[in-house]
Amino acid sequence: MGRLIVSNHGRVRAEPGVWTEGVAVPVELLWIPATLLAAAGQTARNAMQRSLTERLGTVGASQVRFLYGFPFALLFLGLVVLVGGERIPTGDGRFYSFLVGGSITQITATVLMLAAMRDRSFAVTTAYIKTEPVLVAVFGLIVLGDVLQPLAAVAVLVATAGVVLMAVKPGTGAVSLVALRPAAQGIAAGAFFALSAIFFRGAIGALPEGSFVLRATTTLAWSLGVQSGLLIVWMGLADRPALVNSLKAWRPSLFAGFMGAFASQFWFIGFALTSAANVRTLALVEVLFAQAVSRRLFDQATTWREYAGMALIVAGVALLLASH
Repeated sequence: MGRLIVSNHGRVRAEPGVWTEGVAVPVELLWIPATLLAAAGQTARNAMQRSLTERLGTVGASQVRFLYGFPFALLFLGLVVLVGGERIPTGDGRFYSFLVGGSITQITATVLMLAAMRDRSFAVTTAYIKTEPVLVAVFGLIVLGDVLQPLAAVAVLVATAGVVLMAVKPGTGAVSLVALRPAAQGIAAGAFFALSAIFFRGAIGALPEGSFVLRATTTLAWSLGVQSGLLIVWMGLADRPALVNSLKAWRPSLFAGFMGAFASQFWFIGFALTSAANVRTLALVEVLFAQAVSRRLFDQATTWREYAGMALIVAGVALLLASH
């Protein structure tokens, strides 16, 4: 049975079936509260970024979670090192390859998500993104030739039906092209978020030493540093006014950055303890969080058709999980 080992030297690590001198604490379910905290933090961050989109544009609003989150990630890393008494691990080429892949795909996913939120409600866009586990199964079939089990195939169809239902134009029964664009953007965002989760889990696992908390926090600090650098260079060349505006809007951006770093800290802890599929499936609770935020903060009503579409998406992902 997996245990969280806290040694007399203050080192914390997860080792299956191992007891050492010190205090042994069960760790099997620790990824669950980490994921729930991450989902709540991500909902708050997404809401802040959405409110900045009109002022900064999609790339500018995407950038604030990375640029303003980076200092908090360094603070988290310093606290983990101070408390745990461990040295920051050094990555190899495999670590940095995973890190760059995760950084780029997460930036792409964030831009697509905010673009979709300009046309559809906060809650509906979140539901589109949560097709992520289903998309992983489809990618496996197309790219790797992994044959879907019958229940998994049904799951893909059910989730797809939910997406189409939310894209139907009210009162006509026809699929609206205007509704399909944010649907495509939201689903594409989910695909890139899925890839980023896989890459970041690979980066955490590639670090040769350290507790799971230290490896997760080290990967977080590196990723936000890389993402901040990439976006500063890109915006400096392609959209300098948005970069300047994001620096001027430092007050609301600072909170978005903190919530982004907070959420990512717990996402990465979850990735360090269990598969990305487990973490992202439990993350479906974010649909419920987003629905509450959509109604209370943005005053966006959700139709019964959209509720039904969300239910089908959630059911599809649940069936996919059951198929495994």
